[in-house]
Amino acid sequence: MSINWGALLVVAFVSFGAAVGVVVLVALALLGLSARANGTAVADAGAASGGSRLGMSSTAGTLVAGLCLLGAVAIAGYGIWIIIN
Repeated sequence: MSINWGALLVVAFVSFGAAVGVVVLVALALLGLSARANGTAVADAGAASGGSRLGMSSTAGTLVAGLCLLGAVAIAGYGIWIIIN
């Protein structure tokens, strides 16, 4: 019995990349959703004229959050699909 170290290394790198990708996408989604927060201490401290500190509208933040969460769900769903099939 021998171990295919090359294949194991490829699986390890792909798994690490997928995990980092999902974490980054969820973090960006939370950042996008934070553009909707008006009236919080952090938003008030950074906003000059009532907008969010990020410089993006609440609609754009919601859109960014939705796309990032959709990407994270797609990555997780593809991984589950690979395991099942």
